[in-house]
Amino acid sequence: MRAFLHGLDRNAERYLMLVFYCFIVFVIVSEVIRRFVLDFSSLWGEEAARMAFIYLGWVGASYAVKERAHIRFDIVTSQLSPRLVGCVLLFSELATLVFAGFALYWSLNTIGTMLRFDALSPALRISQAWFQAAVPLGFAMMVVRVIQSALRDIRNLRAGRPAYTGALLFD
Repeated sequence: MRAFLHGLDRNAERYLMLVFYCFIVFVIVSEVIRRFVLDFSSLWGEEAARMAFIYLGWVGASYAVKERAHIRFDIVTSQLSPRLVGCVLLFSELATLVFAGFALYWSLNTIGTMLRFDALSPALRISQAWFQAAVPLGFAMMVVRVIQSALRDIRNLRAGRPAYTGALLFD
């Protein structure tokens, strides 16, 4: 069980992104075939693909937080000592945690409003709350990943190791 949880911690976002991406590709390809070969398209295809794309984006944002692949100004931190870089990154994680906490709270209010007024999607005729649930799910995942990153930063600072800055996209 411990190995399963460790694997889930390492790869949860990647697996979810793969599922959402494959779903989007499958729906769009099937809709293109239906439209141009069968001369018929469904109402649900575009809406289902859009919903999966929204979830893909929010899960991807959580993955970016985990891998420290989000936008930042490395030119500033490249001039600092490794210990100060760790402090700056820790401050950044704490600011992100505060922002994600507020956003999570307010996005849950939006879900409540959708449920209260029974807002339905036009084609699928399901609650709009399912579309909107991507936002608090993404922010909840970000909160978990930010806490993990902050704890990693604290451990690295205490041990005198350089801070984890994420994988470089370009050398």
